[in-house]
Amino acid sequence: MITVNGKEYQVSGDKRLIDFLRDDLEITSVKEGCSTGACGTCMVLIDGKAKQACTQKLAKLDGSTILTVDGLSDREKDVYVYAFSEAGAVQCGFCIPGMVISAKGLLDVNPDPTEDDIRQAINRNICRCTGYVKIIEGIQLAAKLLQSDQELPKADQHPKLASSFHRIDAKEKILGTGKFADDFTVEGQLYAKALRSKYPRARVLKIDIEQAKAHPDTVKIALAEDVPFNKHGHLFPDWDVIIKQGDITRYLGDAIAIVAATKKESLDEILDLIEVDYEELEVMDTPFKSLRSDAPLIHPNGNILRREVLRLGNVDVALRESKHVVTRKYFTNHQEHAFMEPESALAMPYGDGVEVYTASQSIFDEQREIARMLKLDNEQVRTHSMLVGGGFGGKEDMSVQHHAALMAWLTKRPVRVTLSRAESMIVHPKKHPAHIEMTTACDEDGKLTAMRATVITDTGAYASLGGPVLQRLCTHAAGPYNYQNIDVIGMAVLTNNPPCGAFRGFGVSQSIFATESNLNLLAKEVGISPWEIRYRNAIRPGQVLPNGQIADDSVGLVECLEAAKEIYESHPRAGIAAGWKNSGLGVGIPDTSRVNLLIEDGKVHLQTSAACMGQGMATVSHQVLIETTGLPSEMIINEPPDSHRTPNAGTTTASRQTLFTGEATRLAGEKLKAALDEVGGDITQLEGENYYAEFLGVTDPMGSNKEHPVSHVNYSYAVQVCLLDEDLMVEKIVSINDIGQVINQPSAEGQIEGGAIMSFGWALTEDFKVEEGHVKSKYATLGIPRAKQAPPVEAILVRGPGTAPQAYGAKGVGELSVIPTAPAIAGAYYGVDGIERNSLPLQSTPYTKKK
Repeated sequence: MITVNGKEYQVSGDKRLIDFLRDDLEITSVKEGCSTGACGTCMVLIDGKAKQACTQKLAKLDGSTILTVDGLSDREKDVYVYAFSEAGAVQCGFCIPGMVISAKGLLDVNPDPTEDDIRQAINRNICRCTGYVKIIEGIQLAAKLLQSDQELPKADQHPKLASSFHRIDAKEKILGTGKFADDFTVEGQLYAKALRSKYPRARVLKIDIEQAKAHPDTVKIALAEDVPFNKHGHLFPDWDVIIKQGDITRYLGDAIAIVAATKKESLDEILDLIEVDYEELEVMDTPFKSLRSDAPLIHPNGNILRREVLRLGNVDVALRESKHVVTRKYFTNHQEHAFMEPESALAMPYGDGVEVYTASQSIFDEQREIARMLKLDNEQVRTHSMLVGGGFGGKEDMSVQHHAALMAWLTKRPVRVTLSRAESMIVHPKKHPAHIEMTTACDEDGKLTAMRATVITDTGAYASLGGPVLQRLCTHAAGPYNYQNIDVIGMAVLTNNPPCGAFRGFGVSQSIFATESNLNLLAKEVGISPWEIRYRNAIRPGQVLPNGQIADDSVGLVECLEAAKEIYESHPRAGIAAGWKNSGLGVGIPDTSRVNLLIEDGKVHLQTSAACMGQGMATVSHQVLIETTGLPSEMIINEPPDSHRTPNAGTTTASRQTLFTGEATRLAGEKLKAALDEVGGDITQLEGENYYAEFLGVTDPMGSNKEHPVSHVNYSYAVQVCLLDEDLMVEKIVSINDIGQVINQPSAEGQIEGGAIMSFGWALTEDFKVEEGHVKSKYATLGIPRAKQAPPVEAILVRGPGTAPQAYGAKGVGELSVIPTAPAIAGAYYGVDGIERNSLPLQSTPYTKKK
């Protein structure tokens, strides 16, 4: 017998505790993030001690008392909701119930903990979003409130822009009542799983499913011939849904067959019964192998996915006339998104089509791809987004949605597909490794004159977003500086490694690492400081960016540098780097966001498909609408994305949603405000009315013959300073950002803090290993920063002299925050010992793993 949240249950067998809680008791606040006890999302209190439910077996828990967040007292629930909301501790929310449990385990025995005590207590809980800063602040506030009977303040109904308005989704995420994609079941639900390729590159000679079909729990085994159109792909369909017998696999994540069964615990048994004969082939595991003249073709059109050329001015002449010229080679590694929520989808019949519940970065992308795969009209596929447990670009491509939809369509029954963490690490696209050779030049005063770069990225087995990532890498490679002699040649090369696609920073992190490192070398040659060379060259309003676009009045890079000056110069072991990031797809690509405001039952239903994956988009649009209409928060309901109810706001990518959907919300809000004014503010007179608006970002294509093309609607700018302690550990990261008008202060700071720690990991601790096409890394040993290892991050927000015209002047922050971190850290070490560290993860630091 065990007691769970005050109730006794008779249990037997060797079931895992997490399965008993989630499947039998339907306590879905306990999340399954890794299944190996590494992430802490399943943390519960067992006899008062915080432990991972995924590693506990019921057979060893007889007589134990289990507590989840559901079993907290009403006062505890109220305090944690208020404290975490006030601190801004909640982003995607997947880790938060586990964090609360670890906090309770600490505060029950130590009601007045130090920051070090808190970091120790949550060190077994990973958060990929926040950088831990605001979670620690939330626990500190909760500790104070739990020691008193203080009445908790009421929520502000009329928050101003840049206020600390509580996120509208915070409560359901803190208490675990909100539903992620794997948090519900339906009657008659089947479970499905793919058999993955045994080899990165091999010909599939024969697939024998007869024994597997005979398993009593098998309902359907799908092969390539069962798929109406056996291709999918985010930008174009090059990715096999299932590899056909006789065809060649391209990476380990390729599906050979898909099994649907009545019991999820039978899936692996059935997959083991499928017999596959392979002819193993040579693996193209580096872009240089793929570029060999005799290399086998990974796709029919060749092994070069995309070429990009960006040329402005006369680089040859500028280099010859420059006083100082440096050339270096750089390499940046893969990075695993490691979002806390593994991919999951539930699909079910919907008339002659399918209905899909999932968590992604665009429900309309999924609708389009699933409809194409099944040869259906788009309207026959209805897609919904549940809460999204982190994305960072890694949920732009389909991973499970198409498999769930296919099996539901074939079986005419609901089908659930959920990846294990190990599957997720193999299947979904990663951050692009990049090989960069860069030459940067300046005059005797340190004024930049020219830049030339050659870039080769490993884009993996399929296109994903490898082309746009390469393009953004190249267009941002010269940095946010005022010079126009640029020559960049880039190639995205296909290999048999895991596909690479969108990752927070979208290629800019890779090229800025090279650019900013070269600037430090030039500063040394000129005899000025790294801060000074950046300040002399920083783009200012009205000047021309390296891509030819004129910087508008909102640019605030100089203000970032001025705020960084004393911080950098007053510390003996400091590194500094700048970065910039576009908002919107840009370069002439049609880019529209849409919002509809429906008046229903006396409330305003804010309808948009803009995905909130932790960045707080729903709260941003909520606050923009309050600012525009003057309505109180309680009058506004944000609807979850639904392809049949919410208009298409485009993909949550390219740091676009705050600006684009924020502006569409403002425009729709103005229409509603005018209508309210006409009826004296009586919203009941507007029942059933719709107020629709859209915002189109107009830009010029690459290669435009305009003298000053508009490549992107706007840009955000940042400067980061890395401070090392006497032991050469990172003591602190200070991140200064121009993101225009701040909409929600804690959310903006949280994005900055979390982004800095994500790139701290990329620079120093994380090393996603792929050898001969095989993923060698395990989640527990990836090196994702934990609370005790992650340094403090100070977020500082500044603005340029002017205001951008859209969304009250707001610009993107989510991607910007990751871009300057790695070069700032590398610069700090270079300043200490003069050693150039030109590859990631950085070597010869206290963080370097011993081999």
